[in-house]
Amino acid sequence: MEFVGTFWSLVPPIVAIVLALITKETYTSLFVGIVVGALLLAGFDPVATITYIIQGNIGTGDDTAAVGFLSAISDPWNAGIFVFLVMLGIMVALVNAAGGSSAFGRWAGRHIKTRVGATLATFALGVLIFIDDYFNCLTVGAVMSPVTDEQKISREKLSYIIDATAAPICMISPISSWAAAVSATAADLDTGVTGIQLFVSTIPFNFYSLMTIVFVIAITIMGFDYGPMAKAQIRAYQTGELGSLGNDERVDVGRASMWDMLLPIILLIVCCIFGMLYVGGFWDPTAEGYGDLSTAFGNTDASVALPWGSLIALVISFIYLLARRTISFNRAASCVVSGFKTMVPAMLVLTFALTLKLTTTALGADTYVAGLMEGAAAGLYAFLPAIIFLVGMGLAFATGTSWGTFGILIPIVLPIFSTEPTLLTIGIAACLAGAVCGDHCSPISDTTIIASAGANILHVNHVSTQLPYALTVAGISFALFLLAGFTQNALLCIGIGIVLTIAVLFVLKRTIGINPTDPKHAIAESTGTDGASLAKSKAERAEEEQAEIQEL
Repeated sequence: MEFVGTFWSLVPPIVAIVLALITKETYTSLFVGIVVGALLLAGFDPVATITYIIQGNIGTGDDTAAVGFLSAISDPWNAGIFVFLVMLGIMVALVNAAGGSSAFGRWAGRHIKTRVGATLATFALGVLIFIDDYFNCLTVGAVMSPVTDEQKISREKLSYIIDATAAPICMISPISSWAAAVSATAADLDTGVTGIQLFVSTIPFNFYSLMTIVFVIAITIMGFDYGPMAKAQIRAYQTGELGSLGNDERVDVGRASMWDMLLPIILLIVCCIFGMLYVGGFWDPTAEGYGDLSTAFGNTDASVALPWGSLIALVISFIYLLARRTISFNRAASCVVSGFKTMVPAMLVLTFALTLKLTTTALGADTYVAGLMEGAAAGLYAFLPAIIFLVGMGLAFATGTSWGTFGILIPIVLPIFSTEPTLLTIGIAACLAGAVCGDHCSPISDTTIIASAGANILHVNHVSTQLPYALTVAGISFALFLLAGFTQNALLCIGIGIVLTIAVLFVLKRTIGINPTDPKHAIAESTGTDGASLAKSKAERAEEEQAEIQEL
């Protein structure tokens, strides 16, 4: 076990991430990362390596850590999320088969006339669904894909908007599963305030989440893209190839209306919120959360509440669509199979990612990073928020978990700033912002995987197109945490952050920015030729046409 708690603990996720970015193949890359981690855990013993890949335990007593595919699948939390994914997949298939998606697309086509309007509408819906990131990803994708498809917006852009309004929005919402997780992490720590109060105090300093909102709105209004995203947008606008996996065709049913899509989604939202409150003990006189909204959300278990709520919503939607006669019973029943098939790729990637996460945890990546964090504390007091942000970002990127990241860092940060309340708030905010940022960038993050599923695109395409955007906001956030360490003024930092974000976007637009609707850029990017080559090819075609005319 000589590799545990050392730099080697970060090697498996680094291997998986590098391979995924190079080969564009997610499953093999994640599996190789798992094998590398198992080899390190087993000390290169072949038999023990196979055990740790399938199912095994590291350590003894309270320090026992489960690893392997079977451990990842059998974990109650993971199993609950798998059930939730299946339920949402069936719901989407049912709504599509009943013609609800097509009807909503027709309605949206009459009211949303521009690409900017479609993008902002998608963003607004993502902001409104702030309860849970999983719920956000799949719901926004199901509702808005007909609208963005109509305006020839690539699925890569849709998946970015989904991901940008999932974890970042949940992290600044006091009523969300993320607020509950942070509150639970800080509940037993001596902070002088409750966990939810500590969470709320960090919101003005959570620069990554706040600047992501500014970034999405600004780049949409300015009408340009850059990097791999620009190529995807050009492809979608010029050729109509949106990047979908191709299994989300929508059926046009004459009797269907937009309510055949909106009502099931509204039911899903209401039932999931009800489920989270119920599981949190809001209506249980013996529970701590009885009658207290914030406490009930803080005590809830999303892995139980979300499947519970989605099942009720699915049953009611099933009955409603049958009563509307937009779908037959046999066709509705077949959606159970088709909906499950739709979610298989996401569930498979999630299984690999969760298994790699268990392996990385067993190798002590958290212990190694915590040691680095404590070593950096001395002599860098005002710089610590920025350093904490980078450490949180790196840890979340390597492990694929933001919840695990702030669970590790918050207990470390609290003693460092115990005598400075404002710096404590900024330090905790840096933990949360770094965790969200790393999670947003990481190819092995469950939220990133589910955002890909929500937009129905290849996971690696979502990662490669989103990464430059997320890193741009990360750079701005790092600068703001540097400033916050000295000024300790949230309003000043937010104001400077907004100006800085817009300024950076102006520079990017003038240098590498591309408007996908500009024919000049579209031709240059899609053909890979410059203007002279294009003119030459046109002249050659003209000569060939003239020769054919003379021959005739």
